[in-house]
Amino acid sequence: MKQLYLNDFFQKLWHGRDPFSEVASLSGRLVRQVKTRSTTRVEIAGRGFFLKHHLGVGWKEIFKNLLQGKQPVLGAGNEFRALNRLHELGIPTMTPCGCGERGFDPAHRESFLITEELADTVSLEDLWQSWHGVRPPFAVRLGLVRALADSARKLHEHGINHRDFYLCHFRLDRATADAPVPTLYMMDLHRAQMRRRIPRRYRIKDIAGLYFSSMDAPVSRHDFYRFMRLYRDKSLRATLTEDARFWRNVAVAARKLYRKEHGRNAPEF
Repeated sequence: MKQLYLNDFFQKLWHGRDPFSEVASLSGRLVRQVKTRSTTRVEIAGRGFFLKHHLGVGWKEIFKNLLQGKQPVLGAGNEFRALNRLHELGIPTMTPCGCGERGFDPAHRESFLITEELADTVSLEDLWQSWHGVRPPFAVRLGLVRALADSARKLHEHGINHRDFYLCHFRLDRATADAPVPTLYMMDLHRAQMRRRIPRRYRIKDIAGLYFSSMDAPVSRHDFYRFMRLYRDKSLRATLTEDARFWRNVAVAARKLYRKEHGRNAPEF
């Protein structure tokens, strides 16, 4: 099995050459290494790109996922399809420039994904840490809450759950920081799942992850209420009444995750 997509830039660059060999020869700054998957920033012809190179998850990982009732992610193709779907939905995200998969053995399938670098952006986690515990102006917080809620609502309404839905996986376009709805790019969709409709527990897990990752940020209780109202696209009273069980489950899951990760109880708002 072999599948390949290259945009015009890489088609011209690698014309007549084996893209998998070209990917293997690329060098740059290693950003992340996880078992048989790496992420590297590379520069080609003065342009920045990020390369995710997968060398197969192995049968042990596949069986572990299947025994847990999870669909194993076998390579870069899953993220490639998710990125294209987000572009269709108008959710800001990375732009894929190349993707390839080869190999019949699902446990050792080689694949790669190349995306354009998002210049002049900052992750929301780094952003709030730069505030040093001081809340930014109300307008800034409101804009970020609007953008987050809009992306989360669109994602879930169209049957996609992220599975790593944390502030660190959103990047703010600095040029839009003061806009009523700034541009937030959704990142790291490696494990994203796409269905006609998301099971309730996966929607809860996504929102709980976002809540957990914001618990130490200098935001207010009212910021969380605004997110709840905008995410559900109804009045605050309506979502607190009609969706009370959903939000209780979100809070319980987020606090449990905080306790697990930090070894202490989550802060009160």
